[in-house]
Amino acid sequence: MRFGLDEQQEMIVSTVRSFVENEIYPHEALVEKTGEVPAEIAQEIKRKVIDLGFYASNFPESVGGPGLSHLEFALVERELGRGSMALTHFFGRPQNILMACKGDQVERYLMPAVRGDRMDALAMTEPDAGSDVRGMKCTATRDGGDWVLNGSKHFISGADHADFFIVFVATGLDETPRGPKKRITCFLVDRGTPGFEVARGYNSVSHRGYKNCILYFDNCRLSDAQVLGEVDSGFEVMNEWLYATRITVAAMAVGRARRVFDHALHFAAEREQFGQPIARFQGVSFQVADMITEIDAADYLTLAAAWRLDQDLPANREIASAKLYASEMLARVTDATLQIHGGMGLMDELPIERFWRDARVERIWDGTSEIQRHIISRELFRPLGA
Repeated sequence: MRFGLDEQQEMIVSTVRSFVENEIYPHEALVEKTGEVPAEIAQEIKRKVIDLGFYASNFPESVGGPGLSHLEFALVERELGRGSMALTHFFGRPQNILMACKGDQVERYLMPAVRGDRMDALAMTEPDAGSDVRGMKCTATRDGGDWVLNGSKHFISGADHADFFIVFVATGLDETPRGPKKRITCFLVDRGTPGFEVARGYNSVSHRGYKNCILYFDNCRLSDAQVLGEVDSGFEVMNEWLYATRITVAAMAVGRARRVFDHALHFAAEREQFGQPIARFQGVSFQVADMITEIDAADYLTLAAAWRLDQDLPANREIASAKLYASEMLARVTDATLQIHGGMGLMDELPIERFWRDARVERIWDGTSEIQRHIISRELFRPLGA
């Protein structure tokens, strides 16, 4: 493994960072104040990303994507992590699970998503089924030649802008020695389908403007043509295509931490107390030293996990470790930065309190810290038969 970036990778970092600084930062205060991304700003961001050639950068050239490696895509996400998630959403990274599309699904869902003509949203979480995916109560049953969906999903990010949804529901039950086990199937559901409603979600203190929604299915009829993958094989589709989403969270956490760190570093160098910069006090300078050490560690851990995917090496534990450490590192860095800023850190005249609030959710979504620890320990003990 090389520890430095090659010329192309340096170009990716420079291009995306410049885009975030020039096209994202200027709109952040407005989004934070209103909780909305104006449609004209969203479309302008999307258009510029398409012109730049970075839209759907997580997709291969075979379907019209840029064809970045896992490592290169992690670099993209790292730089996007510096900006408001509500705005960087329109940088456009469709769910790569759409690579499972077959037949007419390719032209109906996959290709429009890659081109930026249609936006998608992933729907798994339910009020009683978060980490326990098989605990979902949303079901699809056969009725003639159709499937009939009933139930709800919540915490669905990006649903307010989505044209179609990638929805996982229970489609049967198997009796096993460990008790009943639900079979899961993935469906592609268009906005506006009869019996399907997208409703406003909850008000979150993290990532204002990046909204979550609630999906309701009331006798929503779908055809077999809208099954993604095979019937009852939702977990296989999920495991094949959604494994790297945790790298995205880790990479974005690193990018955000680096932006936060810059605020702490410059403030400590400029703020004076007792006749000297507070950077000269060990209580501050040691915190700064710890922060950059943790950020660098999370960065290398994340890029190493992405590199393993590019080498076709097992990476489940490494991805979980990256997500766990980077998200918890971000919490420590934002908290320390707020502490260094003192009372002003909590005032909305500065972005510090926003960074602090936004950091909290990273330890929850895409698998809680507890789930990551479970994955890591399971991978370590399983070969030993424990």
